[in-house]
Amino acid sequence: MSAITGPGLGPREIPDLADEELADLNRDFEHRSASEIIGWAVDAFAPHLCLTASFTDAVLIDLAVKADPGIEVVFIDTGYHFPETLETVEEVRRRYGLNLRMMTVARQEEELWAKDPENCCSAVKVGQLDRALAGKAAWMSGLRRAEATTRETAPIVVRDLRGLVKVNPIATWSDLDVQGYIADHDVPVNPLTLRGYPSIGCMPCTSPVGDGEDVRAGRWRGKDKTECGLHVM
Repeated sequence: MSAITGPGLGPREIPDLADEELADLNRDFEHRSASEIIGWAVDAFAPHLCLTASFTDAVLIDLAVKADPGIEVVFIDTGYHFPETLETVEEVRRRYGLNLRMMTVARQEEELWAKDPENCCSAVKVGQLDRALAGKAAWMSGLRRAEATTRETAPIVVRDLRGLVKVNPIATWSDLDVQGYIADHDVPVNPLTLRGYPSIGCMPCTSPVGDGEDVRAGRWRGKDKTECGLHVM
């Protein structure tokens, strides 16, 4: 066991999991529900646990607040989001009374997204995530294998490049699983999802997706880029 501290938090013993233990958990979680996986993460790491959200929908948030109503939800406000995304953030915040942490990016001197999209994501998104995860032991995301071929082998639990435990509780969910959960639990969704945007990022780098295209085909269209770097293991 090891102790970790964070702003406003006292030390707490957290599990010091070896890679072999994480691999065993990953195999076991293939047969567990998202609620069970989230419950494990909360029991093991809270309050040194957060989840990141893009606010395409609030499925992971809906699941997580049932396990821990005060869980910290991180949203990176790049300054380039669609108005609909920011409206969804506020709707979800009010709906669940979120413990929301907005990571606000300083205004850039140049339009880095146009000149150098790779470094834009690194500076704007990954840098802010690093700040948000300082003092944390683990974090959760809504990454799913069905979203793109680049995510087909995504683990449910893994150690990230920072040495933190990353948990993807709905990694095994299909699009139908997500749609069914939204319908059954009246989960808020970003209205852009109904206008041809199944994957929503920054406004300059996100376009509608046509019939038969990959869900993430509208992200960085025309560029040799498929991920922003937040989910690189």
